[in-house]
Amino acid sequence: MKKILSLLLMVIMVFGLTACGSKPAAQPTQPAQPTTYEIAMITDIGTIDDKSFNQGTWEGIVAYADKSKITHKYYKPTEQSTDAYLAAIQLAVDGGAKVIVTPGFLFEEPIFKAQDLYPNVSFILIDGNPHNADYSVFRTAKNTVGITFAEEQSGYLAGYAAVKDGYTKLGFMGGMAVPAVIRFGYGFVQGADVAAKEMGLTSIDLKYHYTGGFDATPEVQTLAASWYAQGTEVIFGCGGAVGNSVMSAAEAAKTKVIGVDVNQSAESDTVITSAMKGLSASVQSVLTEYHANKFPGGQSLVYAADKNGVQLPMESSKFKKFTKADYDVVFAALAAGKIKIANDKDAADVTKLPVSIVKVTFVK
Repeated sequence: MKKILSLLLMVIMVFGLTACGSKPAAQPTQPAQPTTYEIAMITDIGTIDDKSFNQGTWEGIVAYADKSKITHKYYKPTEQSTDAYLAAIQLAVDGGAKVIVTPGFLFEEPIFKAQDLYPNVSFILIDGNPHNADYSVFRTAKNTVGITFAEEQSGYLAGYAAVKDGYTKLGFMGGMAVPAVIRFGYGFVQGADVAAKEMGLTSIDLKYHYTGGFDATPEVQTLAASWYAQGTEVIFGCGGAVGNSVMSAAEAAKTKVIGVDVNQSAESDTVITSAMKGLSASVQSVLTEYHANKFPGGQSLVYAADKNGVQLPMESSKFKKFTKADYDVVFAALAAGKIKIANDKDAADVTKLPVSIVKVTFVK
């Protein structure tokens, strides 16, 4: 009897195993990955999450592409050079890119070449216009659009707000003395001067310096720390990672910082506001025009207050006296063209600006 039961049990197990083997469990299917990407971005110096230029531009691409269901990808060059940028552009083209976005003035020469190498690809150059290596030829082809910003307006808003909020000892620490950085600084000085006049102040002290680069360095942190030790209350850190060195100095001194390009309030509790460019808004605007067959090729566009090209992030700013209502008044005046601000084309250097209350000390 036991032998019979054992045989029956073996038969049942064999049939059970056969049944299991004949119908394998279904495996979940993975969504197919795209093999081509219609919109591409080539990163500038830094990473895609640099809390600055790369990130602001990429967020604009992602917002537009996700909403429009368009494939997109970013490519990081192997180094900072024209050849490396062109190699990354070629990878993007080989990957199916129909429109390529490049953030930063360092792409001006690469795009000058790429617009001819890839005439069927459209290029959006943020913060610059294409030119050759020695700046002797500027040319924006029909498949390219150059976008710059009225940084002097953004800097003006920051300087105006800082003085209105009670700061009278200011600092401006820019990166390389390129046009965009110069415009930020000039606007900052003039905004502070106008606010001081409106408040009846007789003097505003402002230290002014270009570091010569866009990196966070011990030297920048040491200089910022010395300014704070001498009584500077807030420094406008205007030069990519330069701002991170300023923030480190401010954290140690328990003082304040103004960020740049994007909302940098999350970077440090010392950041009271940020002089922002409308990176995301400008990218989305031109991508919308591109897909509506209205690409503004051959043009050099300037995004100012009237196109939401500049702003302060009032929702996260840490002002004590300067209110959203105050901000709205001055922003509306900028957008309407009622406030005139000297920029890099109007003054040879910061000491030549038309100010009377702000006393600028240029630190070499």
